[in-house]
Amino acid sequence: MIEIKGISKSFEGHKAVDDVSVMIKENTVFGLIGTNGAGKSTLMRMMTGVLKADEGYILVDGRPVFDNADVKKDLFFIADEPYFFANSNASDMQKYLNTIYPEFDNEQFEQMLDNFGLPKKRKVSTYSKGMKKQLALICGICSKAKYLLCDEAFDGLDPVMRQGMKSIFANEMEKRGLTPIIASHNLRELEDICDHVGLLHKGGVLLSKDLEDMKCNIQKVQCVFADDDSKARALEALTIMKEEVRGQLYTLTVRGGKEEIMAVFATVDTIFFEALPLSLEEIFISETEVVGYDIKKLILG
Repeated sequence: MIEIKGISKSFEGHKAVDDVSVMIKENTVFGLIGTNGAGKSTLMRMMTGVLKADEGYILVDGRPVFDNADVKKDLFFIADEPYFFANSNASDMQKYLNTIYPEFDNEQFEQMLDNFGLPKKRKVSTYSKGMKKQLALICGICSKAKYLLCDEAFDGLDPVMRQGMKSIFANEMEKRGLTPIIASHNLRELEDICDHVGLLHKGGVLLSKDLEDMKCNIQKVQCVFADDDSKARALEALTIMKEEVRGQLYTLTVRGGKEEIMAVFATVDTIFFEALPLSLEEIFISETEVVGYDIKKLILG
């Protein structure tokens, strides 16, 4: 588990990260969402011990991360623009990582290079952006580090490659308990992979929740009420987060469990009623609007 408590970091008077507290459970996928400049990269660099927090602390499995070589063996950080040694090739990076990560899986590394069609002896500087990101992800997976921190993990990858990487993450989680931590500015990119999502805005955590809890506690329904009395009773009984009306058709985003919402509608007369699935985007829009933020401007704009 990674425990982050009250950490802050400033650069030349600008607070890049401001009093952030987050708990990241083992063997889950944690998504860190935020626009460019929200503090994602700075937070991840502090989590891996690259930067020291001005205030607060970070513990990885109960151990402080900064200036602790033993802990850093359990962490692998992939920056938005992965760094490779000048004039190096994949083979050079493999040799170097073997000196850092004692459990580096050379057989898996060779196999993944072959599967992804990455030439082992070609200079990495001649790779495309997508190829560099693929190599960085392969290095991270084969390091066998317990925590894999990825800044914009899927940026530069085509849709097929993104899905392939997500499948590899899932397989590593099942086999050895990998904990991926993925920072992204794109909410839609993480919808089908994350267990827990934190929204970072202006250096602070605006929202941090388990996705299943969020999905279980917010429902979306469409209905046409049979009469004004049924409408009034339903709207009064429900905790409505968002309401859209087109003619007689009501689209309601409602806080509460599915059975609870269904029980309310069972007591009123409707001409039409349907429960609809909610996307991660819709859940976040609803949650953030409640506290006065427009996520469409923060993330989706």
